Amino acid sequence: MRRFSADYLDRTRRGMWESRDALEPLSLADRRRVLDVGCGTGELTRVLAEELETPEAGASAPDARVVGVDADTDLLGVARRVGADREPTGRTADYCAADALRLPFPDDAFDLVACQALLVNLPEPAAALREFARVSSELVATIEPDNADVGVSSTVDRESELEARLRRAYIDGVGTDVALGDRLANLFADAGLSDTERRRYHHEKRVEPPYSETDLEAAARKASGAGVADHEAELRRALPAGEYDALRGEWRAMGRDAVEQIRREEYRRVELVPFDVVVGRVDAPASGSGA
Repeated sequence: MRRFSADYLDRTRRGMWESRDALEPLSLADRRRVLDVGCGTGELTRVLAEELETPEAGASAPDARVVGVDADTDLLGVARRVGADREPTGRTADYCAADALRLPFPDDAFDLVACQALLVNLPEPAAALREFARVSSELVATIEPDNADVGVSSTVDRESELEARLRRAYIDGVGTDVALGDRLANLFADAGLSDTERRRYHHEKRVEPPYSETDLEAAARKASGAGVADHEAELRRALPAGEYDALRGEWRAMGRDAVEQIRREEYRRVELVPFDVVVGRVDAPASGSGA
């Protein structure tokens, strides 16, 4: 499984849960024990905890529990620190270190097991889903981006074309399926999950005046080539010899144009990242006939 920094997770997931519509199929008002696998810095974990605090859920389930697990203890440290800054009256989540394929919980320990952008980073996503089904008594839900279908428009010439080239090379070199899309339903069925429901949503990332500090940092990273360097191993694996350096050079030139447009307050960029919310029900084991 690939590892990511807390800064990378913040950049790529910022603003994703401003709307909670995508969580409707998780039936959170009915949940009592929720597990977020591969929770990273706890973005989804905190959202799940907040949703359980709604009047509908909070009044009926004051003892509802949310747990986040991740194999990266550094990310868990961030999740705990951010969680500790919440209002004292807010529902907090518990965190522990665990491998997604070997969860340290008994069968049926939770009534919902969820993950965000985890399966696309696992070499064996089907094995993870089977483990999720083992520890869930009711629902399993995944929230996965379709990285092959991202759309970018920009006022900078060639930014969209360079983004597409970079994305194709990354997908070819990454070593896991980062564009599961409609294959998720088959993975759910193979894991013994039924009544599968899939809905597609789009996370919009918009850059326009007045620019935020995050916008300025992103443009500076383009101009320095840092965004390309973040994925150097994957890109070199997919690109012919010498093409990585050429692509990074083109990327840096494009980034300098973006910085100049920002200086004139002319830069506009819109990125649409499709993500699929898939929910399946754990099949009850067939009862034995007895002796």
